[in-house]
Parts: sequence; structure tokens; C-alpha cells
Amino acid sequence: MRYAILFLLLFAWNSHAQQLANETILGQQLEFTFNEYLGYVKKFHPLVKTANLEINKAQAGLMAARGAFDPKIAVDFDKKQFKDTEYYSILNSSFKIPTWYGIEIKAGFEQNEGYYLNPENTVPNAGLASVGISVPLGQGLFINQRMADLRKAKMQMQLGQAERKLLAIEVLYDASVAYFNWKKNYEEFQMYSQYNTNAETRFKAIQSLIKQGDKRAIDSVEAGISFKSRKLSLENSRLKLLKSKLELSNFLWLDNSIPMELSDILFPEQQIESTIQETLKTNDLLANNFSLDNHPKINALETKIDMLEVDRKLKANALLPKVDLSYSYLSEPQYIDSYKFENYKVGLNFAYPIFLRKERGGLKLAQFKIQETTNSLNLERLQLSNKIKAQKEVISSLNKQRLMANELVANYNTMLQSEERLFIFGESSLFLINSRESSLITAQLTAIALRNEFCVSNSELYKIMANPD
Repeated sequence: MRYAILFLLLFAWNSHAQQLANETILGQQLEFTFNEYLGYVKKFHPLVKTANLEINKAQAGLMAARGAFDPKIAVDFDKKQFKDTEYYSILNSSFKIPTWYGIEIKAGFEQNEGYYLNPENTVPNAGLASVGISVPLGQGLFINQRMADLRKAKMQMQLGQAERKLLAIEVLYDASVAYFNWKKNYEEFQMYSQYNTNAETRFKAIQSLIKQGDKRAIDSVEAGISFKSRKLSLENSRLKLLKSKLELSNFLWLDNSIPMELSDILFPEQQIESTIQETLKTNDLLANNFSLDNHPKINALETKIDMLEVDRKLKANALLPKVDLSYSYLSEPQYIDSYKFENYKVGLNFAYPIFLRKERGGLKLAQFKIQETTNSLNLERLQLSNKIKAQKEVISSLNKQRLMANELVANYNTMLQSEERLFIFGESSLFLINSRESSLITAQLTAIALRNEFCVSNSELYKIMANPD
């Protein structure tokens, strides 16, 4: 069945369609269920695929953040030669390994020579090797920019998951509404087709009776008006159905971005009202309370708060003085393992702003952002809870309304059938039949509209839940 539908949906004739053609049952009406339709949208729609890229983007960001801890090799070479005199030749190479707590392990090699060499650059003829460590004692020890970036990049993975769901649910909701609109217009078209046939049959019968002298000529005018009215309604319904099919086709794709279009022999799911809640997984929510702890919007805001908290800690760390201590053991390359600790180089860097206005201002801004996002989180929780409660009431009410509308349709149909029997015995008129039929059409349109609203309301609840998986 799925292969047959797939072929009938295919927009362009291609090799893939040809492979499926043998499995298609030509001329047979096929039901294109809502569950099958959503399956195609989830798997192949370009915007759903774009939503999945949020995870890939977060992974790329995590890789970039981890790059701050990559070992680094640096080589500087500078040489000056003038009038057969080597002024200087300076080679300075280094190898650094950044670690988690701002500590850097480093090694280096220098080889300098020249007639005008700066005395501080003088090294043994074989060069000078060094192995050392750099430790931040104030700022940057327990948290620094690269640590903060890595932590936020890991959190961005969680945020990417939530954003993927939010983007995907928007597409699936719009796709669902398009399907329900197609179903509504399909049912209206089928209804008008039936009544157009009835009106045509009635019109021809009246003309025949007029020729036989059994009916007045005015009855032909009234029957003709009814026939033309039904024909006009049918044409308008046909146009609406065509537009809804094209709108639905916007959401139908195959792999490799191949668009598809609905075939005329496909029809929407007939008993969708009984399966939609299971398809959208809203049945459990309607029966039980829904936990917001795993809601993508809640998770996204909570993750943003965690990321802002990392920024706050980084800003708070900036209030500490900047104290960097470095030590390097020096030795000629061939004696690097002799450990003469009297050969070394140490350094101490200290910096501390007097007023700390920039740092204190940055910390306050970070705190305000956390407070702002926390307020948004609390508001979002309340809004989602109320939306779910309201939508459950809407679904319950619409379910009752559609059942009552179905009863009205049955009652109006009974009255129409009764009026037609009376007309056969000459106790009624064509005017009364048309009046009963118009009332029945209005009731059927109301029932179709309520069924559509019921489906859309379930889809809106699905959107509020924001769980496309």
C-alpha cells in the first residue's frame, strides 16, 4: 500500500517512480492516511531536515570550543645579513599544551647568533632548551574564557535538541492543517457532487413530467434554479479542493529533495477522528496531566539560564586580580636530563584595576540577564500550563459538538426523505424538497467544519506539546 501511494504522489516521472510503477494498482482508489502523510513529512521535508541541522551546528560549535585546548606549535625566525656581516640570526620555537584550569605546560628551543646580537638573546652554541609551566593564581584559574566556551558549547547541544523540536513541530503543524483542509474540501466536494447529481436527476424528471402534463412549467424553472445553484456550488468546491491539494503537495517530498504531488485517486483518511489522537500522541495527555519538565521551550530556557550562569561566573572571576606565575627549566639540549635547577627562568605578572567599574558593571549585566530569563521561564511555564488546559477543554467541547452535528444531519436527512416520499404521492412540492435539502446541506457543512476544527484543535495541542518524535 505504501509503495502504491508513493508512486501516485510522485511529481516528476523518474527512475524511482518507474521502479514503483509495477507495484501500483492502477485505477484503484487508495486511502492516504494521516499517519502515512506525517511519516513522509518527518522524513523528507526540507525544513524538517533543516531543523535537524541544529544538532550538527551545535556539534561543530563544540568541536570549535575544544580547539582552544589543542596543543600549539610556534616558530619564529629572524635573520639580518648586511655587507658580508651577519648582524643576527634568531630562532625561537615553542610548544604549549593548554589544560583545563588555565595551566599551560610549555617547552621551547632557542638558537641565536650574530655579530650584533642583543646580549639577552645570547645562548650556548648548541642552543637552549626549556621546559616549564604557567599558572594563573587569580583570574583564570577556576574559570577562564576557554573553559566557559567549552561549557557553553556542551550546553548548546542540549539547546540544539530543543530548538530542533521547536522548528520541526512548526512544520508538522502546518502540514497537519494542510491535510485537514484537504480532507474538509474533499468531503465538501463529494457532498456537492451528490447533490448536483440529485438536482440534475430531479430537473430531468420534472421536464419529463411537464411534457406529460403532470407538472406545471414553473416547476421546471425552480428545478433549473436548484440544478444551477448546485452546479455553481460544485464548481466552487472543486476549485477549493484543487487549491488544498496543491497546498498539501508543498509538504510532500522524497529523498534528494524530489517534490511530489497528490494523485486524483487518493482520498483522505475517512475515520481520522478516531485515530488522530493516537497518531499525534495526544491521547495520554488528554487522559492524564502533562509534565512540562521535558518540554522543549522549558528545556531551552533552562539551558539558556545555565549558559548565562557560566557567563556570570566568568564575570565574577574578573573581579579577582590577574596574577600569572611562570617557571621554565633551562638547559642545553644534550644536557636536558641533567636537572641543574639553578638554571631557570621565572616570571610574575600582576594587574588589578583600581575601581573595577568595567568588571562590576559586566557582572551586574550578567545577573540581570539571568533574572530576565528566569522571569521568562516562569511565565512560559504558566502560559504552557494554561494553553494545555484550555486546549483540552476546546477538544472536549468540539467532540461533543461534532456528535450533536452528526445527529442533526441524521434528523435533517430523515426529514428530506420524508418530504420526497410525500412528493411522490403528490402531497408536497419541489420548493419544500429544495428547502429541506438546503437545510441538510447546511447541517452537513456544519458537521464537516466541526470535524475539521476537532482535528485542527488536536493538532494545536500537538504543537503546544512540541514533541515531534
